[in-house]
Amino acid sequence: MTPLEKTKPLVFLSCFFSVLCSFAQGIELKGKLVSNLNVENIHIINQTSHTFSVANKFGEFVIPARKNDTLKITSIQHKPKEIVVTESIYTERFVEVFLEPLTYDLDAVTVGKILTGDLLKDVERVEGQPVTAKMLGIPSYQGKPLTHNERVLNEATTGGGIIPLNPILNGISGRTKKLKKRVTLERRDELLRKVRERLEDEFFQMASLKKASRTDFFYFCAEDPNFTARCKNTNDLEILTFLQEKLQQYKRNLKQ
Repeated sequence: MTPLEKTKPLVFLSCFFSVLCSFAQGIELKGKLVSNLNVENIHIINQTSHTFSVANKFGEFVIPARKNDTLKITSIQHKPKEIVVTESIYTERFVEVFLEPLTYDLDAVTVGKILTGDLLKDVERVEGQPVTAKMLGIPSYQGKPLTHNERVLNEATTGGGIIPLNPILNGISGRTKKLKKRVTLERRDELLRKVRERLEDEFFQMASLKKASRTDFFYFCAEDPNFTARCKNTNDLEILTFLQEKLQQYKRNLKQ
């Protein structure tokens, strides 16, 4: 066997492993979403590696990817779209995605009302907004309606007179502290409901957990002291990152 023939298998193996490593190597794939509608906070999920990203106000995003990974773009304003990381996308490390607006077919509506000539019947059919104190120029509370627990707390911490006895007595008895805790829990539960409503389905597209354990998992998240700070008035990327961190902790606890 000649020296050349001896080296052929080595050359072949070297090329094979080189191609294999190239295929497995991940990159930071940059992308841009294009649409006539708002593209900020649109979610990009790598369904292969179970990672995610969120587009900025310009539609730009960065996400880890490998060749042949499948990226799913989801938005309430656009039709869902899937992109496969092809050889050219992988080489250029950039992908531009054109999104199609989501349209809804509306039922036929009747514009206007046909009058019968009967004054009493026609008045009954008139539609309009109810008259409010604001419409009449009467000073009144215009903020968000208080919940039952918030109203009870407000009553417990306010009072008339030069020396309001109500808040003093409630403070001494500990009732005010209990009511504040009740309001805090109520607000936390409402925030948890909104997080689940908006992100639960999407989160579990890239994270695995039995359906029977999901409610328990979300309450586990809500009990974190940083839950409100991490999930209120923040973008979806920060919330998804928090959920991913908590899921790892939750799974570790299950193994113990």
